[in-house]
Amino acid sequence: MEKVTLNVTGMSCGHCVKAVEGSVGALEGVNSVQVNLDAATVEVEFNNGVVTLDKIKETIDDQGYDVA
Repeated sequence: MEKVTLNVTGMSCGHCVKAVEGSVGALEGVNSVQVNLDAATVEVEFNNGVVTLDKIKETIDDQGYDVA
C-alpha cells in the first residue's frame, strides 16, 4: 500500500467532500480516502499495483477540482 497527501483546490463544502471521497473511493485498489477541507488536502491510501496515482488525480479532476 502507498499513502499520499494531495493538495486539492476548489473544495469548499460537504458536497465537495462526498464527491471526492465517493469517486476516488470507488476506484479499484483504493483502500481509504480522507478529505480535509481546512487544509485543502486529500489523503489516499491505495495499492499502486492496481490503480495509479495519475488515475486518482484524474478522478479528482473529473469532479471539478484541481490537484496541485
